[in-house]
Amino acid sequence: MTKMVRKIRPTNYWRIGEHESWFSDMSLQGLHLHKMGTNLAHFKKGDPKRIEYRIEVTDRKLITYEQIDLYEENGWKYVTSYQWFHVFSSPTENNAPEIHTDPAEQAFTLQRLSKKLVFNLVWISLGIALILGMLLAMWFLDGTPVLRLVEGYVVQQSILTLVYIHYVFYAIRAILAIKELKKSLNEGKAINHHAPWKKSLQKNSVFSVVLIGIILLSGLMPFYQLKKKDTFTIPNNDENLPFVRLADIEQNPQLTRDDSYSDEIDWANRYTTNWSIFAPVQFETDENGIIKGEMWLDKSGTYSPSVSTEIYNLTFQALAKPLLSDLMEWHTYGDERESFIERKHPGFDHLITREDEDWKQLVASKDKVVMYIRYYGYAELDVIVENAAQKISLLADS
Repeated sequence: MTKMVRKIRPTNYWRIGEHESWFSDMSLQGLHLHKMGTNLAHFKKGDPKRIEYRIEVTDRKLITYEQIDLYEENGWKYVTSYQWFHVFSSPTENNAPEIHTDPAEQAFTLQRLSKKLVFNLVWISLGIALILGMLLAMWFLDGTPVLRLVEGYVVQQSILTLVYIHYVFYAIRAILAIKELKKSLNEGKAINHHAPWKKSLQKNSVFSVVLIGIILLSGLMPFYQLKKKDTFTIPNNDENLPFVRLADIEQNPQLTRDDSYSDEIDWANRYTTNWSIFAPVQFETDENGIIKGEMWLDKSGTYSPSVSTEIYNLTFQALAKPLLSDLMEWHTYGDERESFIERKHPGFDHLITREDEDWKQLVASKDKVVMYIRYYGYAELDVIVENAAQKISLLADS
């Protein structure tokens, strides 16, 4: 069974002379070209032998059998095709005549390919522009780009969009390179079939490894987020959980929950864990209670306070302050943000609160931890602040 060896190609596909030279040098090592992929060349391992390679360019990805037969009659055997480039080979000792003897004629074949590449570039650019427009809306439409960043859901789409944009510039480079090659051929300068390729191989190898790594990372990221995301019912008594508990705010032994809920998870009293590159530890909670025998002041029903929190333990502390701003933007409407008041407290680096009748909100940070709290009930704001200071220190000091 013939052994196959795969190697990263040394350069971009439009550098014809460098590819031809590389294929020939590989044949001296006993590696004979079998197939070309997007980034890898597939070689069959055999006896070392000097083989010449020539690349024919067409404006279509399939070469006709008539062309293949014509070249084989002149001593050139068809090997493989990639993109619009078709590879032929011939042992050096056969002294097969050149496929192209007139550079100007070869330039004419590049003219048709150049037009096709421009047409493809236009359509690709339109598609990328649409994707980019939707991505920008996801990032900036709500005015909370840092919140979107630390949540992590749009990071993968952003990475993939950057990869797509790279391919647009790659296509532009191809068009410009082929235009330059066409100009050189029209001036009577034939392609150098033994052009040096080693420096290009080093650059392309590093770039290919980095690009493949980025694509793999962006592909694995959503699966890791799904693995890390989980939801649990908040236990009645657990002081070690790093978020503010409703019982600590109300400080009323009569506080209970609605015990009619029968699902595995009590979604009215739950906490969700999450992960992202920029916030490896995240909590989102909802907790609701009932104090029987007490009524809302407007007599609308039994007093039923609630608290919701969001906690982000950030990778970089520099994100903390802009995240505070985004959380205020996300959780307010109209001119409500103007009613937030910044306060000083030894337990926080930043503390901003808002109070409106029976609603109270708090956004705070300490070191790399950012916390948001929304409370509905009659407890004093200072009680919420002190509980928040205690809980935020659990994460900040860990």
